[in-house]
Amino acid sequence: MIDNVKFEMPDQLADAYTELTADLAFAQTHYPRSRITIYLNKLASALHNEIYRNKREKWSRLLTFWTQEVPDVMWKERKLLLLSFIIFMVSVLIGVVSTLGDESFPRLILGDGYMDMTLENIAKGKPMGVYGNEEEGSLFISITLNNIMVSFNVFVSGVLTSFMSGFLLFRNGIMVGCFDTFFYQHGLLGESLLATMLHGTLELSAIIVAGAAGLAIGNGWLFPGTYSRLVSFQRGAKRGMKIVVGTVPIFIMAGFIEGFITRHTELNDFIRLGIILVSLAFVVYYFIYLPYKRNYHLEDANRKTKD
Repeated sequence: MIDNVKFEMPDQLADAYTELTADLAFAQTHYPRSRITIYLNKLASALHNEIYRNKREKWSRLLTFWTQEVPDVMWKERKLLLLSFIIFMVSVLIGVVSTLGDESFPRLILGDGYMDMTLENIAKGKPMGVYGNEEEGSLFISITLNNIMVSFNVFVSGVLTSFMSGFLLFRNGIMVGCFDTFFYQHGLLGESLLATMLHGTLELSAIIVAGAAGLAIGNGWLFPGTYSRLVSFQRGAKRGMKIVVGTVPIFIMAGFIEGFITRHTELNDFIRLGIILVSLAFVVYYFIYLPYKRNYHLEDANRKTKD
């Protein structure tokens, strides 16, 4: 890494420096006169000098944050992303099964007011009429701000351990399962999915990603490993914050679609399906493929070097 320090991201260097100094402290405690201790000390000094000499321009950092730093941290937290996805999908399934078993269950989850309004819209022949009740611009702003706050709540709840983030993911998943099953019971599942997944593909994906951020900060408390609990928490919070900030543009785009496009249920189904598939392709590319492309071969090379 020292040889390629100019090509490394500042946060990657900082993480490497933290791990290196932890190894050095262990070596100095147990093997103070070992050659490996001397080597680690020289390596830490060299990396320290490079870190504080390696300055990046403000606008360059802004660009690389979304193109490099967010994908890289998603790769590091890929297991938590998978766990977040599993929690969400299991909760969706629970919502589906519960609604099929008890038709009154959606009222418990979604509220009587919303259910009565939706039943009234269905009777009028406008099942998705809820999206056309407000002015487009104000709806876009309110939805976007609400979704961003939901993602930050899922993230910040990790302070209360990762179980709280998991609970919020669980609650959101049950709501989705109830909602879709309710429309299925009224013979409107296809229309419901085409309308809601226009924005929901980005919105729900970003909530799942934010869930991974909350699990990251929570795991810092629960599983500190070789670090002190405070240092482990700080590292998890730093990675989690990068992830959740990385979802903000996605929530903005989802809010735009929900505010300006979802309400137009008269749009051709192929157009709506096309928007959904493009959104899904972006999510898979940005949060799965790009992190893999940037990091897998590098990690594989590092493993071979160690072997």
